[in-house]
Amino acid sequence: MLKQILIKLPRKLQKSDLLDSSGSDSGNHTSNSGNGVQCTNIGNSISSRLSVVKRVSSAVFPASIMVGVEAVEPYLSFTDVSILQKQSLFISKLNLCCEVSDFSDPDKTSAEQDLKHQTLIELVDFVSTGSAKFNEPAIAAMCKMCAVNLFRVFPPKYRSNSISGEVEDEEPMFDPSWSNLQLVYDLLLGFITYSSLDAKVAKKYVDHSFISRLLDLFDSEDPRERDCLKTILHRIYAKLMVHRPFVRKAVSNIMYRFVFETERHNGIAELLEIFGSIISGFAVPLKEEHKMFLWKSLIPLHKLKLVGVYHQQLTFCVVQFIDKDPNLADSVIKGLLKYWPVTNSQKELMFISELEEVLEMTSMAEFLKIMVPLFRRIAFCLNSSHYQVAERTHLLWNNEHILNLVTHNRQVIFPLIFPALERNSENHWNQAVLNLTQSIKKMLCEMDEELVLACRQKMEEENSQSSEATEKRKLIWERLETAANVIPPAACPVAC
Repeated sequence: MLKQILIKLPRKLQKSDLLDSSGSDSGNHTSNSGNGVQCTNIGNSISSRLSVVKRVSSAVFPASIMVGVEAVEPYLSFTDVSILQKQSLFISKLNLCCEVSDFSDPDKTSAEQDLKHQTLIELVDFVSTGSAKFNEPAIAAMCKMCAVNLFRVFPPKYRSNSISGEVEDEEPMFDPSWSNLQLVYDLLLGFITYSSLDAKVAKKYVDHSFISRLLDLFDSEDPRERDCLKTILHRIYAKLMVHRPFVRKAVSNIMYRFVFETERHNGIAELLEIFGSIISGFAVPLKEEHKMFLWKSLIPLHKLKLVGVYHQQLTFCVVQFIDKDPNLADSVIKGLLKYWPVTNSQKELMFISELEEVLEMTSMAEFLKIMVPLFRRIAFCLNSSHYQVAERTHLLWNNEHILNLVTHNRQVIFPLIFPALERNSENHWNQAVLNLTQSIKKMLCEMDEELVLACRQKMEEENSQSSEATEKRKLIWERLETAANVIPPAACPVAC
């Protein structure tokens, strides 16, 4: 009996219930003063979503972070609240934008999507004006909003594997939700580059997990998204110095997976572009970690058939390493020779261009270590039946530094390349290549005529010896054929 009486007594409302009810009432009041029933419905739906966001945020983030944060209805404008309430409104709007919109159907537009888009615009403007204060609750809300909207799993790549050069001709695929994604990226960039941002607090939320999932987004097929990510990751690397070793290691792992497992990734060019600026800031002498990145990540990237997509950025990174430590030129050229293409002429042209840039920064001591295998490969390229490869190789002699290296080591180099030039003069089909060959032969004669005559004489001797050996083999085969015709076949012991 007593228990039934107690049940009928009115309960004391909790604090969270008071906040929710007051938020709902204020939403109804504001909407009623505007456009009547339509705005009232919108206000009710916003209030209900806000209460859901409050419950989710309290589950994701510790309750201590939200202490002292006054709840403000997120659909209010920043101009409609006092200065003291702007920070709370900023957090409320961030929480409101945690709901992900569905843009899979281009014909499907709703008031919720429009409201979110407008709210993101307001947030970007608020941050860009410098009015925001990124205390710990604001940082937590910002990172949560960015994580909810940006971090996603991309659909499987349905494009078939294509040969080198075809991927560059494919039209890029654009994300249908880019209108909202761009605003979120602008907001994240404004947050990272904010002048008064406390890096010690920010690193608690922009942690290894956050950066790792941000790096996963580089595989997006939308070039606009990759360009935004490139800028943001560079700013994170510059601002949050404690995460620099992790960023380098994570990027290395992406490249290992690309080279040795998948051979498919959309953001290698952007990652290499970021690393180009990072390498330029390395201290001298280089750490062993940085050299390992060159040997195990950058050089193996040359072997893939899709190297044309990122070759410009790769060459820049390699040249930056040699600029920091000229002793690395030897290992870089050995790597190029190891992965030198044999049947892909377009890739061979890229390698020759990169080789010229590397040789421009190669010292005489390093050149001596690799000049023999290097000029054996150059001799093959001089005789290439692909006229562009042959022509590009001949143009190496126009580089003053390379010509100076050849001049000082002509006793070794001339015997390697002179036979190739003679074969070109006799057999090559392209007139432009023939003209370049004659120019180089004339240059060599002006450089050391006696050595050229010695090379020609040695080549004639080798040709005569080769002709004698060929004639001797021919005579031996004729004798064997004659002997085989003279000897009668042995009787078959078994009756056929």
